[in-house]
Amino acid sequence: MTDISKPAAVSAPINYTRLFERVALLIVWALLIGLFTALLPKSFLNWGNFSIMFASYAPAALLALAIIVPLTAGDYDLSVGATLTLSASMIGVLNVWYDIPIGLVLLIVLATSVVVGLVHALFIIYFRVPSLVVTLGTTSVMSGIVQWMTNSSTIGGIDNALINAVVGYRLFGIPYAFYYALVAAVIMWYVFDYTPLGRRLLFVGRGREVARLNGIAVNRVRLGALLMSAVLSACAGILYAGVLGSADPYSGLNYLLPAFAAAFLGATTIQPGRFNPWGAIVAVYFLATGIAGLSMMGIPLWVTNVFNGGALILAVTISQITRGREASDIG
Repeated sequence: MTDISKPAAVSAPINYTRLFERVALLIVWALLIGLFTALLPKSFLNWGNFSIMFASYAPAALLALAIIVPLTAGDYDLSVGATLTLSASMIGVLNVWYDIPIGLVLLIVLATSVVVGLVHALFIIYFRVPSLVVTLGTTSVMSGIVQWMTNSSTIGGIDNALINAVVGYRLFGIPYAFYYALVAAVIMWYVFDYTPLGRRLLFVGRGREVARLNGIAVNRVRLGALLMSAVLSACAGILYAGVLGSADPYSGLNYLLPAFAAAFLGATTIQPGRFNPWGAIVAVYFLATGIAGLSMMGIPLWVTNVFNGGALILAVTISQITRGREASDIG
């Protein structure tokens, strides 16, 4: 009796194009660091410079994470920068002007962010107003409230307990602010890739009607995404207040453009075609490296806006191409 041998398993060929896409931004980031190191050999490549950059862009990293949650579910939240500014300003007003303990102030800030998320959900989900319109409107509303409550002035003297918790203590020479953003990315990565909630978010973003027919509570998922976006934006505001040691009613909005650019640029790396937390973190610090290097070279301030705007356009274009290719591959 002859044995019929089982056919050997055929391993799938390695897709080097997809592999390159996953690491392309990391390679470009390394090349950018090398370029600035060559141009600024005495000042750019030192640990102190990167330590400051990692801490100062931690609020932007949290904002990018806040943006990708509703984006994954198919909604836009343009109010994240305004929510950050509102949260930081509330910390200044309540803690400095009204002498409320910082712990209670942080709870009030987080509770306020939940209200912001619920307001967004009310108009976007219940009244079916486009998310771009709603969040653009609430951005203006919150900006006006911030100017009213702060008298359009910067508020200094925030409790040292917050400042120490954000930038006062260090691990490997890097302030804790960076690690808070890193922990948020780890949690989000786990939720996105290893939990049913992450799968539901992705299904809702890819097709709401199909998701609804498959038994997913689409409105509940979108509500959770909008709430999480607002809460993460408030956490970014807390970090922002701790990094500055004060509440600035204007400059927090400057994080909006780089955070959106990072969200879309991050969708072109690590997991191309999907908004993903690790890609967003890498993209934030890629943009931060470019801005820091240009600033150290004495480039005029307007170049920063050109850099961020160009990065956003390029990131959205590449993200759309990779998302379209992934959809066609799946189909």
